[in-house]
Amino acid sequence: VQLQASGGGVVQAGCSLSLSCTASGDTFNNVLGWFRQAPGKDRDFVAAIARSGASAYAHFVTGRFTISRDNAKNTVSLQMNSLKPEDTAVYYCAARSVNGAISSTQSAYDYWGKGTLVTVSS
Repeated sequence: VQLQASGGGVVQAGCSLSLSCTASGDTFNNVLGWFRQAPGKDRDFVAAIARSGASAYAHFVTGRFTISRDNAKNTVSLQMNSLKPEDTAVYYCAARSVNGAISSTQSAYDYWGKGTLVTVSS
């Protein structure tokens, strides 16, 4: 499975941005997730979604970000609303091996995209 994230850019605080990630292989049975890494900081979990549509979010994005997937198109998206300067980071999409459960742990994910930069100006 190869993943390619897109949709990053520069936006002002309070605005919205949507990220998309396309998988080269069949990810129907994989948990798909988004992580982010701010400059000088560790990579953090943002959100993940299972084949069923069940999802989980980091506390700092709950109510602002929404993860979704299109199994027919092998894509996962992250709709980001009410963006804050502290959301500035490189955002990575990731996939677990088949039949893995939702996890917020980086090491649980086997496949990673190269990341897309999101910059939120104040």
